[in-house]
Amino acid sequence: MTQRERYYRGLFAVAAVYDIVLGVIFLFFGRWAFDRLGIAEKYPEGGFLPLIGGFVLVLGIGYWLIWRSDLWRNRDLVAVGALYKLAYSGVGVVIAVVDEVPHALFLWGFGIADAVFFVLMVECIVWLYRQHRPAREVPVVG
Repeated sequence: MTQRERYYRGLFAVAAVYDIVLGVIFLFFGRWAFDRLGIAEKYPEGGFLPLIGGFVLVLGIGYWLIWRSDLWRNRDLVAVGALYKLAYSGVGVVIAVVDEVPHALFLWGFGIADAVFFVLMVECIVWLYRQHRPAREVPVVG
């Protein structure tokens, strides 16, 4: 295993822990988290926040699966994971422009973290494809 591969595996290990922890918090302890942030009045009623927490938890498990296995074979999961990070940071910016973010942590903390994860995951995808160039087909003469 190359040093670069170890680096990307570490990236997915960090992403896994980050999203699993956030997923568990917002799935099971969302109201507590909003209370701790001093924004209890902004807690969305209904099942919306636990649903998002569940999605983030599953995403964290996906990053864990990438971390423990072969990066090249999981390149599609890497791409989907990168798109999730882009979706959160992109939607967060749109919400900040047209509406109100419940707390600055959601944009300036989680949004920036996901933007950084997105860039690093795209870098990983580019590196993977540069390492695994398909062999050129030799034209058949005859």
